[in-house]
Amino acid sequence: MKLPKEFELVPSTCVYGGDALARLPDGRAVFIPFALPGETLRIQLSEEKDRYARGRILEILDPSPLRIKPRCPHFGECGGCHYQHISYHEQLKIKREILVDQLTRVGKQVDPLVFPTQASPFDWNYRNHIQFHIAADGSPGYLKARSHQVIPIRECYLPEESLNEIWPSFNFEHIPGLERVSLRSGEEGQDALLVLESTAEEAFEFSLDLPISAVLQGPGGEIILAGDDFTVIPVRGFPFVVSAGSFFQTNTGVAEMLVESLLEKLPVTEETILLDVYCGVGLFSGFFAPWVKRVIGIESHPGAAEDFLYNLSGFENIDLYDLPAEEVLPDLEIHPDIILLDPPRAGLSKIVLDRVVALEPDLIVYISCDPATLARDVLRFQNQGYTLRESTPFDMFPQTYHIESLNIFQRAQPQA
Repeated sequence: MKLPKEFELVPSTCVYGGDALARLPDGRAVFIPFALPGETLRIQLSEEKDRYARGRILEILDPSPLRIKPRCPHFGECGGCHYQHISYHEQLKIKREILVDQLTRVGKQVDPLVFPTQASPFDWNYRNHIQFHIAADGSPGYLKARSHQVIPIRECYLPEESLNEIWPSFNFEHIPGLERVSLRSGEEGQDALLVLESTAEEAFEFSLDLPISAVLQGPGGEIILAGDDFTVIPVRGFPFVVSAGSFFQTNTGVAEMLVESLLEKLPVTEETILLDVYCGVGLFSGFFAPWVKRVIGIESHPGAAEDFLYNLSGFENIDLYDLPAEEVLPDLEIHPDIILLDPPRAGLSKIVLDRVVALEPDLIVYISCDPATLARDVLRFQNQGYTLRESTPFDMFPQTYHIESLNIFQRAQPQA
């Protein structure tokens, strides 16, 4: 007998991805966006699979006492935020619980040491970099959750205030082939950096009476339209040059907290060799270079590699391999004391993980932006003799489900 499409349910827990988990009468899990554990909901199924389903809230019959009024009028339609209906203090608790669940259930860890989530200095207006999709009328917008539909927006409370003074005046209606634009802030007094991503082959006119530099990225390569093709982001007084296509931590305040935590936790000396894999523009290498014997960076993105060399040009104990980690690590003939990993969301490939273990560092530091791929890699490290010593979530992305974490692995001592 086919089940009805509407149900009255009570979710039991929050899960990674921004949803709450409930159970259908037939036992299948149903994932419900913008729901909270313990509240009674009337939902409608929006997707059905053999083992699970997805639903949307039709009516909140008995709301959770933890539910609050979202700040943004676009919340619930725009896919950018997931937790505006939850107080910030509760968001931090939920993120720690989700990280513990992933490490326990997927990573097979028994009672892992997971510290409380470290709060962002700002739970609003914290993003130094923001990316827009372009609506049909040329206005900036975000993608609807689980959709390619662009939702035009009038306001957003995630970008830094300096960026919020700029983007609302954007309109790109007459720019051909424009797919996305991104805007990045920098140090005080510097123009923001606007990057336009276009598929158009032909030239076009571009003019904005705003304090921005602008770069076009298209089929013909990168073209500077106005100003510089980089911005400068200061972290703990260190001015990092970040080019248009280079990755940098989105939340500068939390980036500083990560650096401070690493400096506190890692036992470096004048004899330490540090291998920084996925080193980017040198955020972490720049702070360890003064204290260690040697820093070796690996970065495959050409722009980020150039930024790394520029940012760390004042140090003589720096080496850089500007190739993919999968190509560098198998031929690397060193014995690093500490390996620092800051991989993309997909985590570590098998080649990278196996070669990291083969180098036999005393400590492996893994900065993760996805607890699911982290948990998978934790189990793989454990199977090769490395124990997860501790994990600390950092709230790099308030109001969203994303979880950044700093994880330290210790090499097991060989038995006598």
